Amino acid sequence: MALLVTTTTPTCCPCGRSITARIPASASSFSGCFVRAPRSRAVRRGMAASGADAAATAAAADGGGSASPSLLVFSGGTAFNGVVEELKKVTTRVAHVLPVSDDGGSTAEIIVEGEHTLWDGVSQPYRETIRAFLVYFHNEILRRSAEMFCFTNGSIGNFFFAGARIFFQSLDAAIFLFSRVSQIPAESLVLPVISTNDRLTLGCELWDGTIIRGQNEISHPSNGRKEVVNKDCNSCSALPSRIKRVFYMSSEGSNLLHEVFPEANRTVLEQLSKVDCIVYAMGSLFTSVCPSLVLRGIGETIASRSIPKVLLLNGSHDRETTGLPASGFVTAITDSLNRTYGDPHKSLKNHPKDYVNALLVPKGGQIPLDVKNLASQGIFRVVTVDSINDAKTGIIFDPQSLIQALTSLISDRRFVEPDLLTENLESVC
Repeated sequence: MALLVTTTTPTCCPCGRSITARIPASASSFSGCFVRAPRSRAVRRGMAASGADAAATAAAADGGGSASPSLLVFSGGTAFNGVVEELKKVTTRVAHVLPVSDDGGSTAEIIVEGEHTLWDGVSQPYRETIRAFLVYFHNEILRRSAEMFCFTNGSIGNFFFAGARIFFQSLDAAIFLFSRVSQIPAESLVLPVISTNDRLTLGCELWDGTIIRGQNEISHPSNGRKEVVNKDCNSCSALPSRIKRVFYMSSEGSNLLHEVFPEANRTVLEQLSKVDCIVYAMGSLFTSVCPSLVLRGIGETIASRSIPKVLLLNGSHDRETTGLPASGFVTAITDSLNRTYGDPHKSLKNHPKDYVNALLVPKGGQIPLDVKNLASQGIFRVVTVDSINDAKTGIIFDPQSLIQALTSLISDRRFVEPDLLTENLESVC
């Protein structure tokens, strides 16, 4: 069994300004552990890469003036936000796919008077546009005074977006306005995984048969208290059993009899069929990433592509993933895309390697890296990336190192030759 260990220190320009102010000024490095099975005789003769995937990967690998690579990112919530500014230096051809069932955790006091110092530097037209929808959202909260809502640590952008969504009664219209106001590049897309005006609720089934309704109740239950959201696994009671699956239910539903099966956004399926790389972002695995994966058509399309399919592993556990090793994250993604525990007539039988073929891991993270189990799943590319110890969230990826490692994977032509990675690992690094 061949074991190839590479350690590289890429040359890179100084980092630019980051919206999270977490990027160090100095250039950083990452080390990679690439483990691969021996090449078959056919591969040694030179297996030809063909089709759209081969062309896309070759174009991404060509540094001679070719188009920048295109990515589709399944968002894990706000965790990916910290690397967006660094990613923009490489490409703006990114489709961000967002779940639509998140009932939020949210945030800081709304600034509705327009006099706070945070408004400094915001032009009058932008200020009035943003403030109008913040006020509208605030009024909607007051109308629902019987419902508890905590603004602490929330996102002003989320409040603006929610106000626009309620005002227009259209998710697509709200995304269009948000994209224009926040000056998102035209080639960057923000896509709801489900394009609907219906209210959907996320549910989960535990291995002991328990059904939990609502994203908050799954990830960070408040037990009826109005308090700051904290998703750390030590901040709330543990789940009575591990999560078996997540699913959608009607807004009034409370059990499996109320499960609904919405259709995936066609634009998401179109993007999946043509991007150069698919990324499962770090963040809330079961309540942010998996809800976008359980829809029909998502698994089918991803499995059909021979491109990098990269899991960004979390740096720490939360209530949803306590005790899971890295291979457990892969299993959760595979089961979601295969719809393993849903209707057996609508499930798939694809292998983990059909959905994930590379892992990027933050150095010093808490998630056990069980490389042999990953290899048994057909995953032989595990890259350790420099990290930052954030005072609030713990170990997170260093944005510059993460994008360097991701770019390296995208340019690796071996992803269009899947037979290169077909055997289990015998030795680890």
